[in-house]
Amino acid sequence: MSNRTITVDDRIHDYLLQMVHEPAVLAELRAETRLMPLARMQIAPEQGQLMRLLVELASARLAVEVGVFTGYSALSVALALPEGGRLVACDVNQEWTTVARRYFERAGVADKIELHLRPALETLSELVARGQSGTFDFAFIDADKESYDAYYERCLELVRPGGLILVDNALWNGDVADPEKRDADTVAIRELNRKVAGDSRVSSSLVPIGDGLLLARKR
Repeated sequence: MSNRTITVDDRIHDYLLQMVHEPAVLAELRAETRLMPLARMQIAPEQGQLMRLLVELASARLAVEVGVFTGYSALSVALALPEGGRLVACDVNQEWTTVARRYFERAGVADKIELHLRPALETLSELVARGQSGTFDFAFIDADKESYDAYYERCLELVRPGGLILVDNALWNGDVADPEKRDADTVAIRELNRKVAGDSRVSSSLVPIGDGLLLARKR
């Protein structure tokens, strides 16, 4: 037994990866992304597996993602969505999402993913304006950190009661726990963590998986 989360050293991490069921198309995408200069932006496979499980547990049919990169997280979500499910995916980078589109097609889920290439707040605000507040089951936020609070508020408006919001990089390589770290990204994540922990609109948990995953369930 342990009264605190154990340290995940290389040995434990290797074992953890052995327990991950990663569809071949996701493994191939991860391998291709690993060769890119910003490969560190891709989520870990164990986090992708957790996200697929959460999509299933939430019986999600309608999801939104803020920050696509090369598509690993979007593809993880789309693979877990049922027939007829839809993911609204937001990004601004044509180069990265070209890779993502290719894998969406290969996985046979391109028809489930509606990709918007423009600032995410524009897309989220348009969804609200269309009357889609309270209709989404699942949201994942993994984009520019200074906008995290704005993304969280829009996603909280869009998800239904009982819907889930996931926020990536919540531990930010440990910098959120270092009061000497005062750069804009770290401050934004630290403040959102504190806000969500005390937010009566949600039930929440900060999970030490990947770079930290903040889970919030709308009440």
